[in-house]
Amino acid sequence: MPRQGVSLPAMPTQPEAQPGEDPPMRLLLVEDDPILGGGLRDFLVSDGYAIDWCVSLAQAKSLISEPYDALLVDWNLPDGSGVDWLKSLRGKGLAIPALVLTARDLLSDRIQGLDSGADDFLVKPFAPEELSARLRAISRRIFGSAQRKAFGPVEVDLNAKAVWLDGLPVELTAREWAIWEALVLRAGRIVSKSELELLVLGFDSELMSNSIEVHIFKLRSKLRKTSIETIRGLGYRIPAA
Repeated sequence: MPRQGVSLPAMPTQPEAQPGEDPPMRLLLVEDDPILGGGLRDFLVSDGYAIDWCVSLAQAKSLISEPYDALLVDWNLPDGSGVDWLKSLRGKGLAIPALVLTARDLLSDRIQGLDSGADDFLVKPFAPEELSARLRAISRRIFGSAQRKAFGPVEVDLNAKAVWLDGLPVELTAREWAIWEALVLRAGRIVSKSELELLVLGFDSELMSNSIEVHIFKLRSKLRKTSIETIRGLGYRIPAA
């Protein structure tokens, strides 16, 4: 069930990842204007993103522990400044890419937003297509840098979709790869079972309740038990590279 006060797309509109494709970026949209927020949510879902939409900082703060790939934050919100909140997140070491949405168009405002930790700045009104293009640029920075990573004896090349253990190639199924890639892209962060289910939903909309645990078990048998940590009651994590 959606959290109270948070608008989420219905499950049938969740973008589906096909075998071999990257999982959708998961976004947190913080926008109090119901028309703009709803329009952006619908457009971004249709463009292949997974999105949670909230209308206040209080709601955003209750969701920020989720493993989002990027934040879309309005500057002026009913209960405070989105830019000040973003600055506080940076002060806590949270490095999730963030794009500030605002009607402010002065150079000094842009400088303030960027200095507060925004990765990009979009002035209202704007075309949804431009927002999507800026998100693609963020995605390239997230998913396109340092594609070959090492996690102890395990190496992974995200471009080639290849994995090695002690220098020897390891074959993964499409679902195993989707789960492993999701964890690699969020290395050092806890990813909940429900989040992993969301990321691999495109493979089968009727995943069995224990499907994630089964695939985690298989991944550990191929990549060693210590490759994936279980954080009891919270989810799974691989150590940062």
